[in-house]
Amino acid sequence: MPDFPRAEQFEPVDAESDARWRKFGKPGSGTFPAFLGLQVEEVRRGYCRLRLPFKPDLLQAAGIMHGGAIATLLDSALVPAIGAMLPPKSQYSTVDLHVQFIGAVTEGDAIAEGWVVRQGKRTIFGESEAFDTSGRLIAKAVTTFSVRLPG
Repeated sequence: MPDFPRAEQFEPVDAESDARWRKFGKPGSGTFPAFLGLQVEEVRRGYCRLRLPFKPDLLQAAGIMHGGAIATLLDSALVPAIGAMLPPKSQYSTVDLHVQFIGAVTEGDAIAEGWVVRQGKRTIFGESEAFDTSGRLIAKAVTTFSVRLPG
């Protein structure tokens, strides 16, 4: 299992926010993250670590985890990271996602860290990295989110 020291750079969230974001991707929510089975391992203000459990349905024809599943993991790792920073009822969505595939997952889970690099009034820039369970880097992403605050 890889070590994730980057998390310590970000402020912890309160217990209520932690409990709320731990539900992200849980079965029964009817969302795409739930369909994939994404699991929040840690959430902080501007940071999240997310796990994509291995399942045969995620493999492509060559027997490796599909790049779309990895891209979703990289993008989704930023959702709780950003949500933990913004006021309730804020709306935000991905407007740009650039992924570089460096390796492949042939067995075991994929784990991603996502973190906010810069926050503006209407735009948030983030980065994420995905690893296999041995700690080998498999993909990196740079993401831009559009933000609309309540009110």
